[in-house]
Amino acid sequence: MDFANVFSALAGSTGLSALTWGNVVMLAVACALIYLAIAKGFEPLLLLPIGFGCLVANLPLTGIMSPGGLFHFLYYGVEHEIFPPLIFLGVGAMTDFGPLLANPSTLLLGAASQLGVFIALLGAKFLGFTLREAGSIGIIGGADGPTAIFTTMKLAPHLLGPIAVAAYSYMSLVPLIQPPIMLALTTKKERTVVMEQLRPVSKAEKIVFPVVVAIVVSLLLPMVAPLVAMLMLGNLFRECGVVERLSKTAQNELINIVTIFLATSVGATMNAESFLNLKTIGIIALGLVAFSGGTAAGVLLGKLMYYMSGGKVNPLIGSAGVSAVPMAARVSQVVGQRENPSNFLLMHAMGPNVAGVIGTAVAAGTMLALLK
Repeated sequence: MDFANVFSALAGSTGLSALTWGNVVMLAVACALIYLAIAKGFEPLLLLPIGFGCLVANLPLTGIMSPGGLFHFLYYGVEHEIFPPLIFLGVGAMTDFGPLLANPSTLLLGAASQLGVFIALLGAKFLGFTLREAGSIGIIGGADGPTAIFTTMKLAPHLLGPIAVAAYSYMSLVPLIQPPIMLALTTKKERTVVMEQLRPVSKAEKIVFPVVVAIVVSLLLPMVAPLVAMLMLGNLFRECGVVERLSKTAQNELINIVTIFLATSVGATMNAESFLNLKTIGIIALGLVAFSGGTAAGVLLGKLMYYMSGGKVNPLIGSAGVSAVPMAARVSQVVGQRENPSNFLLMHAMGPNVAGVIGTAVAAGTMLALLK
């Protein structure tokens, strides 16, 4: 037996023989995402499976994303837009729209925060991206991962990896990115405003709301009906009071399982060939512009509402208009309480925060209607 040939054949069958510098770089990126998830607690439910998916995808010869591979089948749920609406079902079951119903004017703050979406769209077009690619990149500004994935799969599926990573990364970095913008755009006096307690919202209002929203948005923007319908179905489960088992399943087991499949299969698209290029750098940078622009737009409209209300609205709640629920609302609470320890802005900030979820879906529907 020729042992030299045997060892040569064995060495050639290992992944080490096909490992490239690109793979090594992406393995480092994957480890960085896993580190941020575990050590820093940055959106661990998402960054951890995304990072591990990226790790496995860049180990050569595994065939895990090849036809017949495990992640190839999991990716079916992303490719055919199954997972994002199911995530929205769980989000809806966990969301209380009461603060929005108690103060409907905060819907405007959620709408204002979508300005970042269109700023990034224009920036992406200026940098040479196609209009469809620019639309997908712009949605990062909404800080809503499932909507970003849903939109990208329809407009620019080849950019899914960097767009999904940017969207989820900026969601996790809300506590770091938003406070400097909030402090720069508001005064000490504005930040210390104590808002009046919200009125009680009846059960009937909470039941009617998801039905009305599902009808209106689906009629106006049919392209995002899967997202909005599932969001509102989940919320109806929560509020109707007669399907507690379904509500708990949507809030826990279902959304957890789908999150594992969605995040891991998205991470598996981050191979060196598609990720290591100048486009990825541009997408990450534009995502930051979009998210920062959305935060700034919400705060500035909050300032306008402060003046128009005679000082009754704290502008800090405007930063919660991005749809990173509930983290953005918590940031408004933390910054406000730092300025005035007796101030409690969380429930007030939840109004624009949940409005941002609807607003980002509407922005996505507008993009799809114009660019599809």
